[in-house]
Amino acid sequence: MKLRFLIAIVSLLTVLNSCTEYRKVLKSDDMQYKYDTALKYFKDGKFTRAYPLLEELYIVYRGTTKGERIAYLQAKCDYNLKDYILASHRLSQFYKNHPSSEYAEECQFLAAYCNYLLSPKWSLDQTDTHKAIRALQLFTIDYPDSRRIDSCNALLDEMRDKLEFKDYRAAKLFYKMERYRAAQMAFSNFNRTYPASKKKEETWFLEYKSAFLLASNSVEDKKLERIEIAMNAYVTFVDRFPNSGNLREAEDMYEKLRLMQQESKNLS
Repeated sequence: MKLRFLIAIVSLLTVLNSCTEYRKVLKSDDMQYKYDTALKYFKDGKFTRAYPLLEELYIVYRGTTKGERIAYLQAKCDYNLKDYILASHRLSQFYKNHPSSEYAEECQFLAAYCNYLLSPKWSLDQTDTHKAIRALQLFTIDYPDSRRIDSCNALLDEMRDKLEFKDYRAAKLFYKMERYRAAQMAFSNFNRTYPASKKKEETWFLEYKSAFLLASNSVEDKKLERIEIAMNAYVTFVDRFPNSGNLREAEDMYEKLRLMQQESKNLS
């Protein structure tokens, strides 16, 4: 019990002394002392203590070589404190203001990475995902030989897969809700946007089937036009996937389209 009590007392005194030292630094007019202490806090991972010192120091040293270092440390503090919105802004501002800095490449990459970290799950708004993709693409252009290129490409693939899955699910939802016009357009956009998708056989087939079902349930004055669109979708599908497991169903639907086309022409 006595040992625990002594440990608690020592710990409390250490904390109090630390707080006293920190207040002393904050109140000091010695900018070099503040700068050296801020660097020590940063290196020790005490970012919340380094932060206010760096804020004050940047005002004093802005436009100087030391100011450049301080701006970098400010941005890294935001990043390490996981304030990714502010970190992305400060990191972006740093590499725009200091494009020749030794820290410019790191800051440009981390600014993009912050947007990646802000990217939400696929079902939510993907504004940050698009921002991250653009930022990472710009990084690969500016630093094509960077050691971070492989990481960039992996992140880009992950975010593109997320956008692809979101668009796929949206198109499937229209189809399940029997909103065939919206489904046909959504699958058409998906197939143009993601030509190498692993789901391409399914989505090309569902584009055709959506067009077929839309034509089948169409009002008479739009029927012929929609039948023609569905027929063209059939030709595209069988041309792309001649060995598809859906080929038999595709051919059956095509025969029905031909019969509907003849009936509509007879009514015209």
